[in-house]
Amino acid sequence: MNLITGSTLALILLSTPALAAGTHGGGHHDEMDAGKPGKASAVSRTVEISMSETDDGQMLFEPASLQIAEGETIRFKIQNAGELEHEFVLDSHGKNMEHKAIMAKFPEMEHDDPNSIRLIEGTSGEIIWTFSKAGTFEFACLIPGHYESGMKGDVTVASK
Repeated sequence: MNLITGSTLALILLSTPALAAGTHGGGHHDEMDAGKPGKASAVSRTVEISMSETDDGQMLFEPASLQIAEGETIRFKIQNAGELEHEFVLDSHGKNMEHKAIMAKFPEMEHDDPNSIRLIEGTSGEIIWTFSKAGTFEFACLIPGHYESGMKGDVTVASK
C-alpha cells in the first residue's frame, strides 16, 4: 500500500511542475499584453527573424527591433541560423521576465504557446501574431543564459 501511495505521489510531484510550467496558467491562447494569435488570412506582411550566436558568445536576433502598426497581423518566419537551440518568445518585458524565471527552474520545459517557438539549430518555423494594442513589447530567447548574452529585441507598436 505504501509503495503504491509513494509511487503515485512521486508521479504527481514529478508531473506537476512540467504541467504548470508548460501551460503558464492556460492564458496564452487568448489576448495577451502584446496582442493575440493571428489568422493567416489576415497577414499584412512577413517579417523574417534570424537567431544566432557569435564566436565571442553574444547571442542575437536579426533584426533586433521592429516597428509595427496597431492592428497589424505579422507572419514571423523565424530561422535558427546558429549552432545552439534558441527560442523566440513575444510578450511584454514583464511577462518575459516571469517566463524567464520559470525557464531557469525548468530549462527543458516544452511550450504550447502561440507567442513562442523553440528551434534546434538549422531549423525554422513561424508565428502569426496580431498586434491589437499599441505599446512597447519584447521578443526574447529565454533559454537560461541566452537573454543575458543579448538575445532580445524590441517591438514598438504605433497607435492608429
